[in-house]
Amino acid sequence: MTDITSSHAPQPETRTLETDGATIVYDVRGPLPPLDGRPPLLLVGQPMDASGFTTLTSYLPDRTVVTYDPRGLGRSTRSDGRIDHDPEVQAADLHALVAALGAGPVELFASSGGAITALALVTQHPEDVTVLVAHEPPLVPPLPDAEAAYRGQADVTRVYESSGWGAGMAAFLALTSWEGELTDEYFAQPVPDPAAFGLPTDDDGSRDDPLLSNLSWAVSRYQLDVPALRSAATRVVIAVGEESGDTFTARTARACAALLSQEATVFPSHHGGFAGGEYGYPGKPEEFAQRLREVLAG
Repeated sequence: MTDITSSHAPQPETRTLETDGATIVYDVRGPLPPLDGRPPLLLVGQPMDASGFTTLTSYLPDRTVVTYDPRGLGRSTRSDGRIDHDPEVQAADLHALVAALGAGPVELFASSGGAITALALVTQHPEDVTVLVAHEPPLVPPLPDAEAAYRGQADVTRVYESSGWGAGMAAFLALTSWEGELTDEYFAQPVPDPAAFGLPTDDDGSRDDPLLSNLSWAVSRYQLDVPALRSAATRVVIAVGEESGDTFTARTARACAALLSQEATVFPSHHGGFAGGEYGYPGKPEEFAQRLREVLAG
């Protein structure tokens, strides 16, 4: 375990970047270019914004770390007239961000939907990234039960649209915690009660949640360009949580890794294993940061 402690983490400097149809807000911790000669470390999530990486960055105080809010999420606004979330559009934003940093190619850790955006970035601009650690990308197409997964995803959205956020989130949790392929047994289950998950049962009327609506379907349905990723100079590592078992994003991670002729690299904890108390389901961020250091070093 490294003897670097979180107490030395630099304070973030918040900056903005105008891209095509969006104003991107990002945070820089540390000097640019980094004084130690290592690339900046870019952390990317989706639909999570930069706030979800607060704890992880505290365990990387010796690195110049950059976090950002994807367009239309958190502090980043958009003027492109769209409300959907497309990984190729977000990858173009990341390409512009890497250029704005002015420090050459970056090392990149990306989580969940952000991992899919990062894979799109490496496909489009492999020169931007020296190494990508893509943690549990929720890519449906590589799954053997992809059609069932699409049905499950559509069912979550249907529940959300009919009954609101609490009911939709309960359906989402039932989908993502199911172990193994989605069988008739899964679809025969009753619609879960949000109260059983400690979720609200009332409906606030909103229908724009990026996780539960159909606004992010383009993320999970993204088609990997396997030849482009295999030929890229970027070292691509697909990662999976040691506690994720055979749940949805663990299966998608392993299926994605198999397409790239590798086994998923194991990280501590679960899907949000890098987090502290940001979302009420803490992982093991200190151990996660140490593992990330090891994997980035190759």
